[in-house]
Amino acid sequence: MKTFVAKEHEITKKWYLVDAKDKVLGRLATQIAIHLRGKHKPIFTPHADTGDFVIVINAEKVALTGRKWDNKIYYRHSGYIGGLKEITAKKLLEKKPRDIVRFAVKGMLPKNSLGRRQLKKLKIYVGADHPHDAQKPEKLEI
Repeated sequence: MKTFVAKEHEITKKWYLVDAKDKVLGRLATQIAIHLRGKHKPIFTPHADTGDFVIVINAEKVALTGRKWDNKIYYRHSGYIGGLKEITAKKLLEKKPRDIVRFAVKGMLPKNSLGRRQLKKLKIYVGADHPHDAQKPEKLEI
């Protein structure tokens, strides 16, 4: 008996809709990452993109537990000496609310070209509206 290996061009990709309103960020991000990678499918193959598309709405209403709004700090570096920049979760929510969800999911995906392709299948929107009605996304309860 041979082991089944999924091929990317044979996989049918579904669309899922997730409402992030009042959901805890880490628990939300783990379920999104599982669906982006395709680990919820029995045909999961680690080296192939077998995952689905995920649409996240109401990204600005995501929740963090404890004192993380003030204590969680996101870092980036300009590449120059002394170019380390930092921003708290509360300020990042005000400036770019989509990035909070994107950074959480990105940290749970592989750190290679496959992970970058899988992250492109994540669509995040601030309000309750999204332009993907034609894809007929299924509601995913988390």
